[in-house]
Amino acid sequence: MNKNIITIMKKEFARFFGDARMVVTALILPGLMIYVVYSFMGVAMKDMFMPSDDHTPVLNAVNFPQSIAKIAPQYGFEVNAVTDTDEIRTQIGNKETDILIVFPEKFDESVESYDTKLSSVKPPNIEIYYNSVNPDSSEAYGLAVSMLDEYEASLSNKFDINRDVVSDLATNEDVMAFSIASLLPFLLTMLMFTGCMSLAPESIAGEKERGTIATILVTPIKRSELAIGKMLSLGVLAFLCGLSSVIGTFVSLPKMMMLDESGIDMNIYGAVDYVLIALIVLSTILMIIAVISIISAFSKTIKEAGTSVTPLMIVVMVVGISSMFGGGAATEITYYLIPLYNSVQAMSGVFSFNYSMTNVLVAIISNVVYACAGGFILTRMFNSEKVIFSR
Repeated sequence: MNKNIITIMKKEFARFFGDARMVVTALILPGLMIYVVYSFMGVAMKDMFMPSDDHTPVLNAVNFPQSIAKIAPQYGFEVNAVTDTDEIRTQIGNKETDILIVFPEKFDESVESYDTKLSSVKPPNIEIYYNSVNPDSSEAYGLAVSMLDEYEASLSNKFDINRDVVSDLATNEDVMAFSIASLLPFLLTMLMFTGCMSLAPESIAGEKERGTIATILVTPIKRSELAIGKMLSLGVLAFLCGLSSVIGTFVSLPKMMMLDESGIDMNIYGAVDYVLIALIVLSTILMIIAVISIISAFSKTIKEAGTSVTPLMIVVMVVGISSMFGGGAATEITYYLIPLYNSVQAMSGVFSFNYSMTNVLVAIISNVVYACAGGFILTRMFNSEKVIFSR
């Protein structure tokens, strides 16, 4: 590699690693904060939407029939015979109890004498009251509906469905991969962008603002070497910052997805998958660095560069969210030529085990080409005295 480029890269590395505050805020803190925030979110969401692990569902019943009493223990219900429905409904609304089931009087006799051929006669009606914002109540409601469905099926059961058969052919790995493929591309895209955004404006617009870039340009170094050196060094640093965030994300995944630590296993992916993800991330970072560097070169201050990059951040968020919709990675090769969108689709495909190696390679190569084009534009901008010395 060219000595001048290496010199520029060493300078950027020394500037970054020599600033302890920058190392902490850009390299260590993001991954740590992501782990803390996502873990907290997962715990909070579990408390909000998941029923209590040690909770016994309480079934308050009016006119509780013997037929249902026989099967209720199978569903783990604690049955409580009541007469005052108004009080129980108030308790359900206050999240003090789970559900209330009101059976008609002489329910078993009514069911036994009911003739399905007499359409003019309405069947016995069961009323179930629950609180949908209470996870324990919602779970109890689902159990009660299943229990009553089972009883109803036993009255006129003419055939069975999937008896002793596992009907869901999706493996645990498939389900897990689908969930990861929907979430991680968006997170990784945002992490890559924020990492690049925290470095590029400081390196280019910051040196313009401080006037130090003029000192560099009077040295015997080509403008193209300066542009390439800055892009490569910023790309490596952004990759390291992104790696910290990725580790934090992977570690917090079980809690974020409301699973036990044993509920998610990243070992479902092999070495090839991780290599492809790394190449996608690295090529994407180089492309993003090129774009932000160009914007920073046009800017007079770090603050102006940050403001100018904001619209790009919105685009990145919108494109990243696309991984959550559409039913999987795109198959047409033309989608893998679209900047940024190609990276999201490629990551989604790799994480879901549903990708074409050709499409992934096209995405990586196109990102590198766009980064080289950005480097060429940045070089031309460094050659313009009007641009580089605008303050």
